[in-house]
Amino acid sequence: MTNNVVTYDSAFENPFPDRITKDHKQEAFQVLQWAYRSYDDIVYACSFGAEGIVLIDLISQVKKDAAIVFLDTDVHFQETYDLINAIKERFPDLQITMKKPDLTLQEQASKHGDELWNRNPDKCCYIRKIKPLEDALNGATAWISGLRREQSPSRSETNFVNKDDRFRSIKVCPLIHWTWEDVWEHIRTRNLPYNELHDRGYASIGCMPCTSPSEDPNDRSGRWQGFAKTECGLHTGSPKDSRS
Repeated sequence: MTNNVVTYDSAFENPFPDRITKDHKQEAFQVLQWAYRSYDDIVYACSFGAEGIVLIDLISQVKKDAAIVFLDTDVHFQETYDLINAIKERFPDLQITMKKPDLTLQEQASKHGDELWNRNPDKCCYIRKIKPLEDALNGATAWISGLRREQSPSRSETNFVNKDDRFRSIKVCPLIHWTWEDVWEHIRTRNLPYNELHDRGYASIGCMPCTSPSEDPNDRSGRWQGFAKTECGLHTGSPKDSRS
């Protein structure tokens, strides 16, 4: 591991090998410790899925007052909001920001038509998720994500530290080698709160209109059913302008 601070504009040299240790939990801790030593302004963008709960627990042991941002699209499940309240109670020192879009749902409907997610989900994701995260990461050198390699083909080559062209920053992914079973073992062992929708067949949980139950936690088949879309755009390799 190199001690040099990696930034988007510097010559990129990955500070970690593909495997640090065979212990995936120790790997995650080492990556997080490095990240919080390296970046005073690092932000964790959390969706409060199962991976997110694991990262919150690990992060709290590295920096108990870490900055966390949740992209509050105004169309999340009530169970997700209930979970956030439970996390705030369990980890009271964490600095959790509920980041909302510039447009309310009514303003979006007036400008783009009602239920935009049913007609143009890319544009809806841009308005309600991508643009808010752009604003939240403005000025931040790095951010943390809970991506795992086994989640989907598009995530299979994710590294611990990544040059993120989408947000022109460094994206740190401590859980790349964790399996779905690893995630749930940690949640059960640590008795962590989690979204009750997981018990009803929901693997990947996003906004209500675009999330359905799925038997396979790694194929994201429950997201944006009926569309050739498996990602909201936060983790694409380059900016995708959906504003037009």
